[in-house]
Amino acid sequence: MTTLTKDQVNELADYCEKAELEAYEIIKVTDQYPAMDYEDAFDVQWEIRRRKEARGNKIVGMKMGLTSWAKMAQMGVEKPCYGFLADYFSIPDGGDIKVDELIHPKIEAELAFVTKEELKGPGVHIGDVLKATELVMPAVEVIDSRYKDFKFDLISVIADNSSSSRFLTGGVAKPASELDLKTLGVVMSINGEVVQTGAGAAVLGHPAASVAMLANMLAERGESLPAGSFVMIGAITAAVSVAKGDNFTVQFDGLGTISGRAV
Repeated sequence: MTTLTKDQVNELADYCEKAELEAYEIIKVTDQYPAMDYEDAFDVQWEIRRRKEARGNKIVGMKMGLTSWAKMAQMGVEKPCYGFLADYFSIPDGGDIKVDELIHPKIEAELAFVTKEELKGPGVHIGDVLKATELVMPAVEVIDSRYKDFKFDLISVIADNSSSSRFLTGGVAKPASELDLKTLGVVMSINGEVVQTGAGAAVLGHPAASVAMLANMLAERGESLPAGSFVMIGAITAAVSVAKGDNFTVQFDGLGTISGRAV
């Protein structure tokens, strides 16, 4: 059930989106509205999405967040969340993360699924996702919580579009059937030094489980994942901060590399 009025949803959408667009820190929304719930938080996120689309931005994909048990424990949250990816979030492989447009950017190694069939919950499972997937490709997400000191609860992070800010894709795209998604390894290096390693199973035990969970969460709002969706599954590695001058490379088993730099 929702606890916020339409005016309050609009007020919080304005509060969170302005912080994203103008790159300044805010205090978490639950400090202002401690009674707000999970549904309220998604109302705020979907209102931000509506505003971007009304301004002419395109929504080019979806992302899952907090999809590893370790990440949930690290951030003190009890379940994953999702957000949307706007067109201006996209950075080409080898491109620049403009630090001045962000607050405290961190990078995460991920995989992205591109679907060829609609996924409509509830009840979507890993098998459904693999059948509906056209390609899997490497991705790097640049997360950037707008909350002061990167401290938040689940409701606040959902309202802040799950810390979405920028993303890169590149490397090689392959059918899921050609990959062992659970053991697929990634190695993240910054300035030539390995800083994180991980494997696909870090994401809910199997990367496709993240896409299934997204479809089932969207169903709670009467939404689905249409054919042709681009879905980032959440972090395989811990998030690592980047600062101006940093160069990063992420290697993916069988899928090539993605690189970029912070400027």
